[in-house]
This record gives sequence, structure tokens and C-alpha cells, in this order.
Amino acid sequence: MVLFPVLKIGPKISAITRNLQTCCTMNKNNGQEDSLKKPFTIAIPMAGLGTRMRPQTWSKPKPLIHLAGCTVLDYVLNQFQSLLKFDDAHFVLILGPNQEDQVVPFMQSNHPDKIVHYIIQEEMRGQSHALYLAREYLQGPMLMCFSDTLIETDLTFLEKEQVDGIAWVKAVPDPRRFGVAEVGKDGLIHRLIEKPEQVDNNLAVVGFYYFKNGAKLMDAIQTQIEEDISLKNEYFLVDAINILIQNGAAMRVNPVKVWLDAGKPDALLETNRYLLEHGNDNSEKSAKSSGNTIIPPVYIHPEAQVTHSVIGPHVSVGAQAVITDTILKNTIVEQEASISNMVLENSLIGRSAAVRGRSEAMNIGDNSWIEI
Repeated sequence: MVLFPVLKIGPKISAITRNLQTCCTMNKNNGQEDSLKKPFTIAIPMAGLGTRMRPQTWSKPKPLIHLAGCTVLDYVLNQFQSLLKFDDAHFVLILGPNQEDQVVPFMQSNHPDKIVHYIIQEEMRGQSHALYLAREYLQGPMLMCFSDTLIETDLTFLEKEQVDGIAWVKAVPDPRRFGVAEVGKDGLIHRLIEKPEQVDNNLAVVGFYYFKNGAKLMDAIQTQIEEDISLKNEYFLVDAINILIQNGAAMRVNPVKVWLDAGKPDALLETNRYLLEHGNDNSEKSAKSSGNTIIPPVYIHPEAQVTHSVIGPHVSVGAQAVITDTILKNTIVEQEASISNMVLENSLIGRSAAVRGRSEAMNIGDNSWIEI
């Protein structure tokens, strides 16, 4: 049996529920508990190194990257607001060893009314390993999503849900780089398949799950660890869920139409575009800025300073950013960044970064072509 390091559990804190669009049954005799008798626990593993988002993640956790007026973590938390008794839910954030000093103050400042438990995953040994470290809190009804997964879903139906678990899925043209759910004629998941070789099953698993009884998932993870069902020394949740299904759990899929990724630069910009187009555009207020041309949709923080610039479309500008004599398109500018005399497109500018161009004087004749 694999031994785990001693859990390091951070403080419990609590957070107001923010509207990010403007911020941006079974009885006890059979061993299961009615999901309505206990508050939900929402687990969010976020201990990864964020290598695909470097250099942005050299100095901050990936979930604290800003887009469309809020952080990725704000949007992740907002996904659960339709949950029955959301205000009573407990959040379990599973952090890496160097994330606590930024994530905890962020939660205390921005979400002070939420009940939050912190777990530190010292070694990156996979999704199942991360959840197992938090097993003390994951014994009743639970939801889980990855920290770079954003979907649009209504969770009110969970009040009357009868199955043991749900995997949210989205049909995609090519599922081979995702995990997929194999659904039988009975409408239940028979197994999850990681990175299938065939494309006939296109129900990609988006990384958002419901489990009626978290304790049973923890038992499945323990079996996974004891039998060392792993890949490259990491324990993947897909394998634990397959064990859960083999043990008799009834799981189904729940399709979604909107699945956004915040895990790599091009996907982050695409997600920023979508969020700006769907309720997070403040271009009407921003257009009042003197000397600027604002092309919606954009989000410009009220504390940002923008002068003699063209902003948009699809641009997010963070608090206390300073932008002068610049053209920005399809770009995210983090807080306190400074940009002057630049033309930028498809760009990510980190917090407190400084980007300076220079003025040029040219006399260009007919049919000339210049690239700088």
C-alpha cells in the first residue's frame, strides 16, 4: 500500500457570493446518505505547476490569472451558485506547496463568507492523490471540478437526483486528446476512457463531477492506490471512477453546450473573448474615457488609466494598469501593468509588467512593405 505524507491543513475561512457577470435518495440503512441532509462539499484540485501557462505562472498560481474582470478562480467558484443551499457549501481547495501564500489571502479578501478548507499536495502525484489527501472533508455529497475548467450548467436538478454520480460531458469533433464516457443502452456510464484511439465516441469528459457519497469515491481511490493503477507515477481520477462503477455505482452523463478552458494561453484568450461577449463587457462606461477609441467588447477596470489608445475588441485591462498611446486587440493586461507606444494583438501581459515601444517617423513610398 502506498503511504501518503502527513496532511498539511490550512485555516478554515469563509466569502461573499459574488455575481461574476457584474464582477466580472437513499436512507441510512443501505449505507448511503440523502444528499440534502448534509451540505455539499466542492473540491477543486489546483496544485499543478501550470507549465502550459508559463511565464504567467512563474510568479502566481494559474487560477489567479485575470480575464474579463475577474480571476479564473472567481469564475470557477461562480459555477456552483445554482446549487441548492450554496451558501452552506464547504469548499476544499487543494494547493501546491508554493500557492498558499497567494490563494489564502485572495480568498480571505474576495470571498470572506465562504467556508474553505485548504489541503497542501506536496508531491504532484495526480488527481486521485490530491482528493485522497482531502478525504477527511469528502465523505458526503460532493462536487469536483478542475481549476481550469469553466462550464455553464444549472445544478438545481441535483435536489432530486437519484444516481450515484454524474460526469459532465461535451460532444467534440475529435475526442482523442480528452477522456470520454462510454454510455450503455441503459443510459449509464459503463466506463471512462482516457485519450481514446477512435473518434466514434465524442462525449468528452470536461472535468466536472458529482458524487452522492464521497466516502465511496475515497474507497475507490484507496483501491486504486493499493493496486498501483497509475500512469507515470500519477493517479488519475478516471481510473478511480471506473473502480467506483465496477463496485456498483450508477453514474450518468450530463451534457453541456459551453465548456471553456483556461489552461493554456490560446485557450485563455478564447475564453476571455467568450466571457466578454456574454455579460462582462463594460465598454459603455469605458467609452467615456477622453482621447480613447473603445471597440467592444472589452473590460477596463475602473482603476485603470488609459489615454490616447485604441482598446478592443476582446481586451481585458486590470486594476491600476497604465496604457498610453497604444493599440490593443484580443489581449489580456493584468493589474498594475504598464504599456506605452505599442501595437499588441493576441497577447498576455502579466501583472506589474512594463512594455515600451518607441515612436517612429517614416516616409513610405507606393507599393512599399515593412514589417517590424
